[in-house]
Amino acid sequence: MNHLPEDMENSLTGSQSSHASMRDVHSINPTQLMARIESYEGREKKGISDVRRTFCLFVTFDLLFVTLLWIIELNVNGGIENTLRKEVIHYDYYSSYFDIFLLAVFRFKVLVLAYAVCRLRHWWAIALTTAVTSAFLLAKVILSKLFSQGAFGYVLPIISFILAWIETWFLDFKVLPQEAEEENRLLIVQDTSDRAVLVPAGLSDGQFYSPPESEA
Repeated sequence: MNHLPEDMENSLTGSQSSHASMRDVHSINPTQLMARIESYEGREKKGISDVRRTFCLFVTFDLLFVTLLWIIELNVNGGIENTLRKEVIHYDYYSSYFDIFLLAVFRFKVLVLAYAVCRLRHWWAIALTTAVTSAFLLAKVILSKLFSQGAFGYVLPIISFILAWIETWFLDFKVLPQEAEEENRLLIVQDTSDRAVLVPAGLSDGQFYSPPESEA
C-alpha cells in the first residue's frame, strides 16, 4: 500500500486548518459585526463612559456631603452666621473646619477637570488629590484641637479621608480597567470585521483542493 510522504501530510493538515479558519470568518454575521462596531463608536461619541460618569457623580457627592456636614456643624455650634464668621473671617487652623471644606472643593475641581473635562486616562490626578488630602488631614488631626469640639471633630476628618480613598479605589480598579477593556474589545471587533471584508465571499470547500498524488 502506498503511503503519503510526511511533508505531503503536513501540507494537507495545514490546508485543512486554513479551510476551517476561512469558514470561521465567513460564519461571522456582518450585520452583528456592524451593530457591535456602531455600539462601541456610539460610546466613543458620547465622550464619557458610564463608569466614568458614575465616578464624577461620586466626586460631586463627596463635595455635597462634606458641605452638608460642615453646615450642620456651623448650625450646631452657635448659629450659622456667628460660626461662619468665626471659622472663615477669623480662621484658625487649630479649631476651624473651613479648611476641610476647602479640601473637598479642591478634590472636586481637580478630579472633574481631569476626568470629566480633559477625560484623562491616568491616575496621577487622583494620586495628587488623595496624597494632599491624606497629608493635610493627618497633620490637622495631630496638631489641631478638633477632638475637644465634640463629635464633628471626629466625623469630618474621618469622612473626608474615607471618601478620598474610595475615589482612588473606584478610579484605579473600576474606571480605568473597564475603559481599557472596552477599547480592546472595539479593536478586536474592528479587526475581525476587516478580515471578514478581505476574504472573498462565495467561496466553498470545493474550490480548495489538493493536487493529485504524484511521484514528485
